[in-house]
Amino acid sequence: MGSFLSMASSSIKHARSEDDEVFQNEICKRRRMSSGFDEESPRLIPNLPDELSLQIIARLPRICYFNIRLVSRKWKATVTSSELYRLRKELGTTEEWLYLLIKVGESKLLWHALDPRSRRWQRLPAMPNFVNEEESRKGSSRLWMWNMVEGIRIAEVIRGLLGQKDALDEMPFCGCAIGAVDGCLYVLGGFSKASTMRCVWRFDPIQNTWSKVTSMSTGRAYCKTGILNNKLYVVGGVSQGQAGLIPLQSAEVFDPSTDTWSNVPSMPFSRARVLPTAFLADMLKPIATGLTSYMGRLCVPQSLYSWPFFVDVGGEIYDPETNSWMEMPAGMGEGWPARQAGTKLSVVVDGELYAFDPSNSLDSGKIKVYDQGEDAWKVVIGKVPIYDSADSESPYLLAGFHGKLHVITKDANHDIAVLQADLRNSTTPLPPLSFHEFPEQAVAESDAVVWKVVANRDYGPAELVSCQVIDI
Repeated sequence: MGSFLSMASSSIKHARSEDDEVFQNEICKRRRMSSGFDEESPRLIPNLPDELSLQIIARLPRICYFNIRLVSRKWKATVTSSELYRLRKELGTTEEWLYLLIKVGESKLLWHALDPRSRRWQRLPAMPNFVNEEESRKGSSRLWMWNMVEGIRIAEVIRGLLGQKDALDEMPFCGCAIGAVDGCLYVLGGFSKASTMRCVWRFDPIQNTWSKVTSMSTGRAYCKTGILNNKLYVVGGVSQGQAGLIPLQSAEVFDPSTDTWSNVPSMPFSRARVLPTAFLADMLKPIATGLTSYMGRLCVPQSLYSWPFFVDVGGEIYDPETNSWMEMPAGMGEGWPARQAGTKLSVVVDGELYAFDPSNSLDSGKIKVYDQGEDAWKVVIGKVPIYDSADSESPYLLAGFHGKLHVITKDANHDIAVLQADLRNSTTPLPPLSFHEFPEQAVAESDAVVWKVVANRDYGPAELVSCQVIDI
């Protein structure tokens, strides 16, 4: 009996040993197959040359890259390589995504990317929460979160400009400028406590990371940015002086290919020099209130102000070919609509310059287009469907992608909505549109425009801050 049990036990152990060996062999086989695909195989797709595989991947929607990078380390390296995105440009398969900056509560800034084709949102990594150590020593030793990007009201800036520095002493990091060039986002300058910053941060959507790049030569806040010839221009803004904030006339340009800044001739502010009396010249401060790249030049509308009064004084245009400034045509400068006091919002779509005119009401507004031949602004959209959001500092933004004008705003449910305006005839003024609510898929029509919701998203009480479009 004992011999039988001993033989049975031995057989069971032998069977288990064989099962374990088969199991281990299967695991090793799977590992070899996985390893071979990941490490040993010289090709992205078995039996296909990598050149052909790259052609296939370059034609896939970019939203797919978030998943296919998980296939293997080689696939991840491919979808994060500059070679793939150069090929996408050659093939004409690049995609324009909208990058939206919102503010949650008093201190939290969040970046989100929207793929308009799939209507899917992606959250970006958080921006760095520190500033350059050398620059920090100029102000407070305490480091504040980047909790407001262009988020404080213009009144705070004006009070600082008039020498009331108490508000500045309590001011957290704010007043940054936002730009996009060569497929990357840039966050430039701003305040850290009472000091204006030179630091510049870049977000690379291919690598999905933030990094610090060469700082500007001048610390500035509330400056304006524009793109010409694949270079990022920064003009104006304010700097901290002994008596408060000082408006800047200086400008500089960043070349992302060399990571270097170069000086640009300062804005003359020629209109500010012809004031009739020295008293007015001392009281009215000139400031750049916008910047748009149009017809290969930088158009900078300007204002004179003495809080709470703003006076439009036209503007100036920078020509990179002559490296000089000239006075803006009278009709363009004097008729440039103002988003709010001291800020003029505009965007170029398909070669046309558009600007938003709030019409003295947050829940109303018009879109105007600039007629270069007549040097005049003309209404092309008589009513923009903007829900009343008086508690927001940026109730609307303008963007251009897919060859269409877009308005980003809040709807009646307080969701962020991206609205597309399909202009049927850009020279025909529109009758007013008559709706304020636009749930997803809603469409409003008139004889000359079709408004439709490209995408919307519930971000709670978040406020709009800024947006950029990147084509990669």
